[in-house]
Amino acid sequence: MGTLVLGGLAVAGWWGWSKGTSRWSPVPSLTCDMGISAAKANRGVEPQTSQLVSESPRTIPTASQQTPEGMVWIPGGEFWMGADDFPDAQPWHRVYVDGFWMDKTEVTNEQFAKFVKATDYVTVAERAPRAEDFPGAPPENLVAGSVVFSPPDHPVKLNDHFQWWSYVNGADWQHPEGPKSSIKGRERYPVVHIAYEDALAYAKWAGKRLPTEAEFEFAQRGRLDRKPYAWGDEFKPGGQFMANTFQGHFPDKNTKEDGYAAVAPVASFPPNGYGLYDMAGNVWEWTSDWYRHDYYRLLVGQGLVTRNPQGPVDSFDPSEPGVKKKVHKGGSFLCTDQYCARYIAGGRGKGEPDTGTNHLGFRLVRPGADAP
Repeated sequence: MGTLVLGGLAVAGWWGWSKGTSRWSPVPSLTCDMGISAAKANRGVEPQTSQLVSESPRTIPTASQQTPEGMVWIPGGEFWMGADDFPDAQPWHRVYVDGFWMDKTEVTNEQFAKFVKATDYVTVAERAPRAEDFPGAPPENLVAGSVVFSPPDHPVKLNDHFQWWSYVNGADWQHPEGPKSSIKGRERYPVVHIAYEDALAYAKWAGKRLPTEAEFEFAQRGRLDRKPYAWGDEFKPGGQFMANTFQGHFPDKNTKEDGYAAVAPVASFPPNGYGLYDMAGNVWEWTSDWYRHDYYRLLVGQGLVTRNPQGPVDSFDPSEPGVKKKVHKGGSFLCTDQYCARYIAGGRGKGEPDTGTNHLGFRLVRPGADAP
């Protein structure tokens, strides 16, 4: 069914022979960078120059330019992109992005419902897998659904994600935990179980587009230069939680110290320096870039400052060479330094375009004209 970034892991799911159930079922394969602890030892290694985030004075909207509803102007400029904590987010490199409008929050269930009502759109998770796409799969297994986080009731080793992820028949954006669940009362929650083509369809209807990876990271940093978090240097400044992440013992015991065991309503935590909410944690977010583990090294090899990068022309993940993936950004409510800390600014996720999960959503951007 596709690749999911599960708590910082990229998990490719496809219909195949499941050793655990001795039948055909969606089988994810694990591709995870577990080098977080070692990478953290490198934090503090600065790029060679001391340039800071520099915003462009030419990308300020004119007084007559109307602010699109629910969006924030991101002035654009030049910044350091990357992170010390993850091999695929190295090396640091200078990037320039033009100014753009960005949704203040992740797209909500309420907003997505309006789109579906207006267009009769059916998401990927709501469509039954086609027999021709999964030759040999029994018909009874070709059932619409998606992957849902299902925590075990006891501690488990972290080398087998099957112990906390399940393919749930009937799980989709309207039924986040399965057919007996509902989004009633969750209108202000981010819409989840969204595949890449679902996000593109909504974007076309809304007259917007997905952000590039560079645009997302520039906006995520909120004018801060090479800070580990979207809000600064400390994970809990003054003891305050700044994002919806996992507390307790992963994956079996979430102590909900931040107030949430799973997805939180949008804007439940303080905004960053640009007035954007949930740019770290809550749900992963789609970008338009293809994923390559070596993309940053390729950019640095070109020298100078990269202007408005659109991502590589193709996708390559050495852990799954034949599987095309898009970049996810921001981390989710499942991120924890025990297993994944990709709420760290500059962290990168990856996922196959045809797959969503219950911790993956999106927000959109719109280009803006430069001020004269």
